Amino acid sequence: MDSISRRLPLAVLALAALCLAGCGGPARARVLLLGFDGADPDAIDLLMSEGKLPNFAKLRREGAYGKLKSAQPLLSPVVWTTIATGKTPDLHRIGHFVAVNQTTGAPLPVTSQMRKAQAIWNVASDAGKKVAVIGYWATWPAETVNGSIVSDHLCYHFLFEDSFRKPSTTTTGNTYPPELETEVVPLVERPSDVTREEIAKFVDVSDEEFSRPFNFKDPLGHFKWALATADSYRKIGLHLWVKERPDLMMIYIEGTDSTAHLFGHLFRAKGLAGELGEQRRKYGEAVERMYVYADGILGDFIGTMDRGTTLLVVSDHGFRLGELPDDPSRTRDMRRVSEQYHALHGILYAYGNHVRPSVRLDEPSILDVTPTILALLGIPAAQDMQGAVLSSAFRDVSVPARVPTYETGRSGGTQVAADSKVDSQILDQLRSLGYLEATSPSGDRNLAAVLFSGGKFAEAAEAYRVLVEGDPNDGALRASLAGALGAMGRYDEALAQLDAAIKLQPLNPEAYHNRAVVHERKGDTQEAIKDYEAALRYNPQYQPAREALRRLKGTDSTSVPRTDAEKRAFAAAERASQSARRGDYKEAMRALDEAERIAPRYALVYQYRSNVAYLMGDRAGAIDALRKGLSIEPDNALFQENLRRIQQQAPPR
Repeated sequence: MDSISRRLPLAVLALAALCLAGCGGPARARVLLLGFDGADPDAIDLLMSEGKLPNFAKLRREGAYGKLKSAQPLLSPVVWTTIATGKTPDLHRIGHFVAVNQTTGAPLPVTSQMRKAQAIWNVASDAGKKVAVIGYWATWPAETVNGSIVSDHLCYHFLFEDSFRKPSTTTTGNTYPPELETEVVPLVERPSDVTREEIAKFVDVSDEEFSRPFNFKDPLGHFKWALATADSYRKIGLHLWVKERPDLMMIYIEGTDSTAHLFGHLFRAKGLAGELGEQRRKYGEAVERMYVYADGILGDFIGTMDRGTTLLVVSDHGFRLGELPDDPSRTRDMRRVSEQYHALHGILYAYGNHVRPSVRLDEPSILDVTPTILALLGIPAAQDMQGAVLSSAFRDVSVPARVPTYETGRSGGTQVAADSKVDSQILDQLRSLGYLEATSPSGDRNLAAVLFSGGKFAEAAEAYRVLVEGDPNDGALRASLAGALGAMGRYDEALAQLDAAIKLQPLNPEAYHNRAVVHERKGDTQEAIKDYEAALRYNPQYQPAREALRRLKGTDSTSVPRTDAEKRAFAAAERASQSARRGDYKEAMRALDEAERIAPRYALVYQYRSNVAYLMGDRAGAIDALRKGLSIEPDNALFQENLRRIQQQAPPR
């Protein structure tokens, strides 16, 4: 896919375009936005320091850069839509990866028709600028624009043998104009097109593993899809950039994010054993090599720029690479759960026309991207866009006075029926990355959370009230409603919702945390500490409760050892936890044997023992440990729930 033979024709065209652009007269202002999903600024800095990302280093030397501040929820379609509209999710209304078919109740991926705000390609088209959008989130069905759109469905649609490289007989909505689909299909790569030699540049797998049929649930198959799709949109983007010469191009590359979800826990990891050690051997270099591959894509586009082009390179969020979860079973199938490992800051680089060299931007925001692009194109931003033009990065750029709004009606979209084949594949991919797990809230509750985080407590409470009425047995929704009520000082109402939430979902950390907040505000510190400890006991990574406990009692431990024996047992249990996180289960069990000998009535030891036994495939051992823990703490909801789940599982044959 990145061989010289495949890249050469595009490079030749690029040189011709560059020559034409440089022959006389002032250069026409053009903007090229290259988006790498989940590209992490710290990882890029590390790899640049090692000389592995020469094109990013070029942008750092000769352009402006800064860590791009994102916003919750750190979900790709939400953040990329904010970047494209200059508006927060409560205004553009894209709140999650999926919505619900109002007729059937079935989940379906978000579409362009769900967006309730003008995207920058709509605004630029209406201003007479020519646009090209490739692979961008929530662009299916492709809208009518002055230029072209290759939607985010294209590379799903052509997973299927019966549709690949065949002209469409009906409007699929995959591209605008519709006939563009036939033109770009020869540039589409499928997972089956990835060769053994190409995959070897990223991972070390056997011929048998490489030959497995494609399946999103298979991490290697999923990675093949991410690599093939990245290469497809790279080639389509280069083709349209050179052929159509748009004023604005926005191209999206997803592979950096999928690779981090699949293999990010292995990035620069050391001391791994067992199954994690085997994962590290096969896939430990995949994330780093995907960043190197992304640097090559960046170099391809730099090579096509004329002197009128401003290049912006952005990501929607960063990624906490190299972190092993507290529960190693979450890496057993190498699918990191949902947005848990996303980081708040992504990247922003500016390079080329008008850009000041070596400028460090002071925490630019995702809301600043659209106003900045509009200014570079000579188009006024709107007053209802909350961001600012990043003027410090540029010289000789006039910022037009803002107009009131562009929300006077959406540009026409292609009305097509959903392609159930494509929809099912998109849902499979999202499910394989954990985005459809129960812990990932739906769009409406995400939008309610945005209202809450923006201080609009009454609006948030009303939004949650409607959601609770629709699903009164959802304890998480009741906990969120209680948070909004508590923020308005309606403590008794909040406590009633929280008591109901905990009864419905005894392991809901948010409910315990919110109830603790209410107790603390009412002056009952001991009850608050008890609930903060419960929140952290049932989710050790729940940071708000951890911070509250540190503030109130100086430690965030949920099982504070009281005696000298418990202190020594706690230390041994923590050694066991670290060994288990590295995949060394035998060493973990040795440490837990020591802990149990020291303090046989210390319940935490049996919590750890049940976890390690389960990871080792010892179902009976996990059940026995949980029963011992319950004999010490019979009201421990975590022990009760884990025991129920394990007992419901069919024993291995």
